[in-house]
Amino acid sequence: MASISGLALLSPLQPLSPLRPLSRSCQATARVLHACPVPCARVRFNSTKAPSKNATGAGSAPDAATTKGTGKVTEQEKQTLRWGDYLRIRRKKRRWETAMTVPMTIAGFAGGIAYFGNLEMDPTKPIFNVDPMVVYGFATLGCAGFGYLMGPVIGSSIWRMTHRRTMALIEARDREFHQHIVKNRVDPTAQSATNPVPDFYGEKIGSLHDYRQWLRDQLKYKKKAYLPEDPESK
Repeated sequence: MASISGLALLSPLQPLSPLRPLSRSCQATARVLHACPVPCARVRFNSTKAPSKNATGAGSAPDAATTKGTGKVTEQEKQTLRWGDYLRIRRKKRRWETAMTVPMTIAGFAGGIAYFGNLEMDPTKPIFNVDPMVVYGFATLGCAGFGYLMGPVIGSSIWRMTHRRTMALIEARDREFHQHIVKNRVDPTAQSATNPVPDFYGEKIGSLHDYRQWLRDQLKYKKKAYLPEDPESK
């Protein structure tokens, strides 16, 4: 009986039962996934994109606040003028004044020659007991000098026309700059031939570097004017 049971165990395996066919719903799902993978990917992308919209919507408030904050800073900056910008504007103003001085001087001299050169001169009739030629010559030079004086005025007027929007800020800085100059400049009564006053009105200051150099020159003047010289240095 034992041998028979062992032979039964060693008998060939019975064929497996055929696989059960897939259900219709599974077949439809497989066809959809196989036929159109791109729309499914789009659905997944859209589903992940929706939270990002909410996240960006939630984070839009700090960005708006930051923008408003930067706007407030710019408004405050508009009400003040930086010292570097002010000194550059001041240097341009000086250049305008210098540039207009030369043509106005030439124009005044030419106008004097055109006017006094066409006048009739009678040597027998002096003007203030002076030869008319000498008087007309000095009058022509006076016209050139008048043009030299009017050059900076006209240049400053043209410069003011080009900076009308910021004139209030520039004038406020002018007052502060004048206070700094008056506070830090030296006493001119202590000057000498070997120790002249260095730029008493600060007209040559056109940048922060020039201002620092001006302060150093004032300090050197004070040391040379008020401190006794070291006899060993001689």
